[in-house]
Amino acid sequence: MPKNPDAPVLILGGYGNFGKRIATALSRMGVPVIVAGRDRSKAETLAASLPLARAATVDIHRDLDACLAHERPSVVVHTSGPFQGADYAVAQTCIRAGVSYVDLADGRAFVRDFRHLDAEARAAGVTAISGASTVPGLSSAVIEHFRPEFGTLDRADFGISPGQKAERGLATTRGILSYTGRRLVSFAGHPHAYGWMDNRSQVYPKLGRRWFANCDIPDLDLLPEAYGLKDIRFGAGMDLPLLHFGLWGLAGLVRLGLPLDLPRFAGPLLKASDLFNVFGSSAGGMHMILGGTGHDGRPLTRTWFIVAEAGDGPQIPTIPAILLARRLYEKDPGLRAGAYPCVGLVRLEDYLDALKPFSISTY
Repeated sequence: MPKNPDAPVLILGGYGNFGKRIATALSRMGVPVIVAGRDRSKAETLAASLPLARAATVDIHRDLDACLAHERPSVVVHTSGPFQGADYAVAQTCIRAGVSYVDLADGRAFVRDFRHLDAEARAAGVTAISGASTVPGLSSAVIEHFRPEFGTLDRADFGISPGQKAERGLATTRGILSYTGRRLVSFAGHPHAYGWMDNRSQVYPKLGRRWFANCDIPDLDLLPEAYGLKDIRFGAGMDLPLLHFGLWGLAGLVRLGLPLDLPRFAGPLLKASDLFNVFGSSAGGMHMILGGTGHDGRPLTRTWFIVAEAGDGPQIPTIPAILLARRLYEKDPGLRAGAYPCVGLVRLEDYLDALKPFSISTY
């Protein structure tokens, strides 16, 4: 039986790309969930297919206060991006209502500056966590796992390459397009970088060679701060080189100064990309290369891969939110009150254990 059936987990965007996976996982763990969003029909359809689930209609910009008062959740999981350029209205509404909050934000400034809500959250006795996704949730978990082997940890070079046939969300697409071709705020070891530029490649187990380009993520600020990194680099890439370099071409036009509003065309570009699915695969992955010195003072490098097959890649970003929402629902005292990013909050062992039902391997 659920420990707290009258205080479910409310998932904003609960029928979306990530929301539906979070709702499914939590409900199967015995955690009651509310699938919430603006489309009542979609929410009800998903809720009807899950144990311990019900639907709710909510517009986060209009009636979230009323929804929280009516539904009385213990935790809100916010999946309704994009978070680039967003404010903290949803998190602040949850804090005022005394409801714990978790989001899957990947907006660099959004997650980095989330701690500005810390005093407000502590005063309310509420736990609010931002960035509970692959970055910085999984990336920091990998660093925490390998860190004891290093005397000094100086650099991290990592990237994510989803499979062409894996389900892609519109919010994620808009987020990437918001900085494509635009100069990024400088970060450790890279004072002059532009979005979706600086192409490089990495050979993966099973996947072969994948291409990567610069992406603007919270880790660029948070990981050097947390672990003393002197050099950090992150890239994302597409399964098909044609599409990867096509977006690189658009980035070049933006960098040259052409007034292209790429986020406005996120929907059509995503649909156009889907036309190429027949040429791609359903396998994707993430790599992380850590460098520094061992305790003996000699150079040390650790390289780690995670590879998802059978279209299971989108499961990976949901795990931190699932694990943290469950812990908050069960009132885990290990998660202190306050507002902070998801850095070092999930152990790699727990992360991988949650992925065991899927076609996902690590190397």
